[in-house]
This record gives sequence, C-alpha cells and structure tokens, in this order.
Amino acid sequence: MKTLLISVVLAGSVFAQIKFNDYFIDKFLRIDYFHTADSAHDSYSIDQLKVEPYWGGRKTNLDKGFNYGAFIFKAFDDSTNTLIYYHTYSSLLNEWQTTPEAKQTVRTFYETVTMPFPKRKVRVEFYTRNKEHVPVKKFEYKIDPKSYFIKPDNNYRFPTFKVHYSGDPATKVDIVILPDGYTKDQLGKFRKDCERFAGYLFETSPYDKNKDKFNIWGVEAASQDSGTDVPGEGIWRNTLLNTSFYTFDEARYCLTSDDKTVRDLASNAPYDQIYVLVNTDRYGGGGLYNFCTVCTADNKNSPFVFTHEFGHGFAFLGDEYYTSSVAYSDFFPTDVEPLEPNLTTLVDFKSKWKAMVADTIPIPTPATPEYKNVVGVFEGGGYVAKGVYRPAQKCSMNQVVFNHFCPVCKAAIQKMIDYYTK
Repeated sequence: MKTLLISVVLAGSVFAQIKFNDYFIDKFLRIDYFHTADSAHDSYSIDQLKVEPYWGGRKTNLDKGFNYGAFIFKAFDDSTNTLIYYHTYSSLLNEWQTTPEAKQTVRTFYETVTMPFPKRKVRVEFYTRNKEHVPVKKFEYKIDPKSYFIKPDNNYRFPTFKVHYSGDPATKVDIVILPDGYTKDQLGKFRKDCERFAGYLFETSPYDKNKDKFNIWGVEAASQDSGTDVPGEGIWRNTLLNTSFYTFDEARYCLTSDDKTVRDLASNAPYDQIYVLVNTDRYGGGGLYNFCTVCTADNKNSPFVFTHEFGHGFAFLGDEYYTSSVAYSDFFPTDVEPLEPNLTTLVDFKSKWKAMVADTIPIPTPATPEYKNVVGVFEGGGYVAKGVYRPAQKCSMNQVVFNHFCPVCKAAIQKMIDYYTK
C-alpha cells in the first residue's frame, strides 16, 4: 500500500529546532479572549491571562504544526522576533458563521488558547482563515511573563485520578476527561464511565497499537443536577460545564459554549485534549479540533460517538456523511480544497490520499460492490451529496459503526499521534 501524504506546515526554519528550555518553563500560559463575529467578519479582544501549573503539551515541534483548523495562533520571542510556538484550532464560532443566524446578527464567543509559559516577553498573533483558507492576521498582543496581572488563581480545584497512565506527559498524548451532569453521589459512576470509555478508545484502530502513547486523566467535579439541558423539550439542568443539546438548533448536537469553566476545570491535570463526558443516555455529542470534544455517557451508540467525535477534536477528521440534517450551509465550498485530511473536492487531490488509490481504481469511484473495500474517491461527504468526496464507502466518519476507521482516517490519526509523541 502506498503511503498517505499529509502536509505539515513548517512554520519555523527547516533546520532550526526550538528548544523548550531556551524559551519556556514547564507551566501553562492561558490566554482567554472574546471572539466576535457575523457571517463574514470577526474580531478578537483579550479578557484575561492565567498561569496554570501543568504543561501537558508537546516539547518538540514547537514552531511546527498541521495546516488544519479555522484559526492559527503564533507566539514570537519579542526581542529576536523568533517564532517559538505555533498552534492551530477550530471553535464554535467558525461553525456558527455558516448558520443562517450569522447572516442576521453578531455574536460573541468566549475562547481560549494555551502555550508553554514563556521566560521572556512574547508577541502573540491570531489569524483567521478566509474562505480560501488563507490565514489573515486579525490581532496581536504583547505579553510580559513578569506582569502581576497574570492570574494564578483557580476557583475550580478538584481531585484528579489516572484513568490510564503511560509516562511523562511531554512525550504522550494527554486527554483529560471532565464530567458534566454528575452529582456528588454519581462521581463513582463517573470513574467507572472513564474506565469504560478509555476501553472504547483502545479497542479502536489505530489507538489500540498506540496505547502506550496516551495518558488519560479524570477530574472529580460534581454538578448540582444530573443530566444536561435539552432546550427543545424545555429541559434545563444546573450543571458545572453548561453542556446542552440543540446547539445551533440541531437536536443531537451536544456541546458547551462555557469555555472559561471548561478550561478552569481542565487545568487540574496536564492535557493536550479536553473531553467532556455528559451524564445522559441521549444520543449526541460534538467535537471541535484542538478545542473541546463532548460525548454522552449511556447511549447504546456512545462507543461510536466517543471515537467519531474524537476524530474531529484530535485529528481534524471531517464528517463524511451527507444524508443527516445539520445546521450549516456551504460548510465546504466545492471550489476550494478542504483542509480536512479525509475530504476532497478534487481541486487539489494530490495533497490528500491520491497516493493511496490504486491505479486500477477510477476517480471518482462508483459506490458499487466492486469497490466496497477499497480506498477510492466516493462522492458524497461534508454534508452534501455532490462535489465533496470521501475515501471509503464505509468508515466511522461516515456511518454509525464502531471501530471502523478507513485507511485514510487511520493514517491521519497515526500522523497526529506521532506528532505529539515523537
């Protein structure tokens, strides 16, 4: 089988290696900001800076990253103008911008980025991609790490426990699982749920062969009420992380816009990825790349939802289905190549999985039994039936099926694991 080529942006010098100890100490610098937008414009404004105790992120590849996500964050050493940290991510805002509401009004979202705590003054820059995926600089801010306005406090200190531990967070993918809608009497259930969901992850390929590259942490934090909000049915619960179904008026889409509390709670452990587990048996969840992933705990399809949504949050995999309702419109313009590694419009297919398609497979590939188990280019994906293509007829990003990522999605996941751990 040919090797999948996934492009990685070398945001710094090809030869220079940013050494962690030259520029950083082993803590988080957290930057909380307000992100305001309508369908065509966005702006940034700072809320607060915080120092947090556990840097769980990478200590290599600091100035390099994937060409993924709706937003780009860069940090420069202010005295030398050296790029010392590069990070890409998405959020609720970029999804909301494709909804009908965004054409009629303006909304503000609370967002957060984190970086290793700098030893010296830094300049940070925020970029938003335009519709052609070109990064446009929107905001910059200078930070003095000695400033007494950088807050050290956290009102959400809770006990943590190891769900799965493989070693030093600097060389592992660290996932912190946060509870929502678990009362004090249900925290024992939360511990068991964390063990169960870690099992789902490590039953799934390619995570099964990379179990020693992950740490999973749990945070014991109780909510006043059990469950979560279901606005479409008039159900409201007082929960710590304020998760809710009917995100963007889509009944199964369960997320939270309370990023501030999510980050406060997550800071109790080292983390690369945040996963919120919601104490309900309703079907649903959601995943935002390098931001936050959510799954419900007790639905019969929760094993599928857990790994499917983590595909979004961790590896930036796109949805390959096109028959289910969504809140978005024109999420993947067909005249632009998607950034997601498992979707293509054929505008620039050579940058995707073309090397994995055998010479005997037609492009596009008919969705017929003859091509049932091959890597091809099947029309229908990214919420539309025409113009967007996926790699396989059957995949966990396309159908409600547990532990069935296609070879292209597996390669993208493996690439991300290696990025964090090698």
